[in-house]
Amino acid sequence: MRMIWAAVAVVLWAVAAPAEPVDGETARALVVDARAAEAVILPQPFLGEQDSKTLAVVAEQQKYYGAIAVAPSEGLLSTATVAAANYHDVATARAVALKGCDARRQGGRACVIVAEIRPRGWQARPLQLNADASAALHKQYRRGRGPKALAISPGTGQWHLEKGEGASAAALDGCAAKARTDDCRIVVAD
Repeated sequence: MRMIWAAVAVVLWAVAAPAEPVDGETARALVVDARAAEAVILPQPFLGEQDSKTLAVVAEQQKYYGAIAVAPSEGLLSTATVAAANYHDVATARAVALKGCDARRQGGRACVIVAEIRPRGWQARPLQLNADASAALHKQYRRGRGPKALAISPGTGQWHLEKGEGASAAALDGCAAKARTDDCRIVVAD
């Protein structure tokens, strides 16, 4: 029963999660500390058994969160096949993979997602970071005292960690420089 209430609390927190950043201790409790990704193969009628095996091997070598899109009329080994990896959530990775695949396909049906890449043992959480940002949060962020901040770009998967005075502004600037977008936001700050 305690597990059920804990799960309900996480879901309610996720639904009502403030737009404000969380502190490092809370972030480490929320973010998966998985060193390995797992591939979830989404069966499609045009994929054979060997295609599915190949896809699983390729997908498991990618960083989470990710997705692989394929043009059904061209098959897995087409130049239209796109893997989008190391994003902060599967939904963005799916959108990027589909957009890239559709731009490359030579006609036929629209691209479809054939695999998702997630941390091993994944469950939806109110704060998700890609593999690199998760590792930085668990290893680098916790070191040292004083101000620190982690900014992410949800649309590109980029991130930036800063410590010291003005950490939040510097993290946003660093993230924006890497992402070349204006969607960076602080997700962890102390």
